[in-house]
Amino acid sequence: MMYETIFNLFNSGILLFWMLLLFFPKKGFTQRIIAFPWVPLSIAIGYVYFLSTTTGTFSADFSSLSSLTEMFQNAEPRGVAAGWLHYLAFDFWVGCWILKNSQEKEVNHFWMILPLLCTFMLGPVGVLIYTLVLFTQKKLFAKTT
Repeated sequence: MMYETIFNLFNSGILLFWMLLLFFPKKGFTQRIIAFPWVPLSIAIGYVYFLSTTTGTFSADFSSLSSLTEMFQNAEPRGVAAGWLHYLAFDFWVGCWILKNSQEKEVNHFWMILPLLCTFMLGPVGVLIYTLVLFTQKKLFAKTT
């Protein structure tokens, strides 16, 4: 199935880019990745593809938890894939921002491993941990160039 293959390429491919952020943060290729969001933009193309091929309805009601639950229960695989790629794109973009910002503030990369891993796995928790790292190192309000 073509949809499954496309999904698997994005889902496993993003791991390589996260490894670059974690293990090779100052290498030229990684610096190019964090300088311009071409990886999240590539994922966005996949997102648009899945969204445009979803045959489900878009009459989602976002006003209550029960409505959202019902929407996810009735979702078809391409709609779920679109949602997952949405997470992949935004979490990676945030991870790039965290790495770039930490380098501008001259935070030792050792302290970035946990925030980056948590951003990869838990999204906003990684941002919270990164903010705590900056706060504890008195770099939260440090000027950047």
